[in-house]
Amino acid sequence: MLGKATRRALLCIAVIAPVVVQANNFNYNSFQVRLGADPGTTGAEFSTYFTQNTHFIVKADSRFEGDWDIAGGLGFNGPINQFADTYGQLLIHNVKYKGDEGLDTSFLSEFNIGTRVWLMQQVEVVGQIGMLNGNDKTRFIWDIGARFHSTDQLSLGVDVKDGGIYGTQAVMSVRFGF
Repeated sequence: MLGKATRRALLCIAVIAPVVVQANNFNYNSFQVRLGADPGTTGAEFSTYFTQNTHFIVKADSRFEGDWDIAGGLGFNGPINQFADTYGQLLIHNVKYKGDEGLDTSFLSEFNIGTRVWLMQQVEVVGQIGMLNGNDKTRFIWDIGARFHSTDQLSLGVDVKDGGIYGTQAVMSVRFGF
């Protein structure tokens, strides 16, 4: 009896699965340039697909005071429904910053997860939470923002975020999709 029920369940899943499978709603092939305020930072980010639901990420930020935050790793993404995607990242950071005794360098790991949702036809909202681990500390990181897509290749964004390195910032960005 259990065999029949299992076969019926598998048949139902096989019939229903193609109906609920969707493509990603957002492009994860992009190059982004950003400016942060308070403290003032400049940064760039490059992301490209590895597979349909994974992508590589490289990003860097600096105040140009002998400091940097360079990170790279792997991201994952997938649709929630026809208007939203979930995504996340596993990153390794190399951070150089001014400490009490001059410049100090460390390696940190980051895990984050978030969602991107189409609010209107050309407006996307973003929310992300995560943690930055290293130096025997775990820092909570977050990002909330919106992005206006003027074309498929160009979008403008504004975010309020705390990436764990420079503290809470307002960030403006330009993203080029390819």
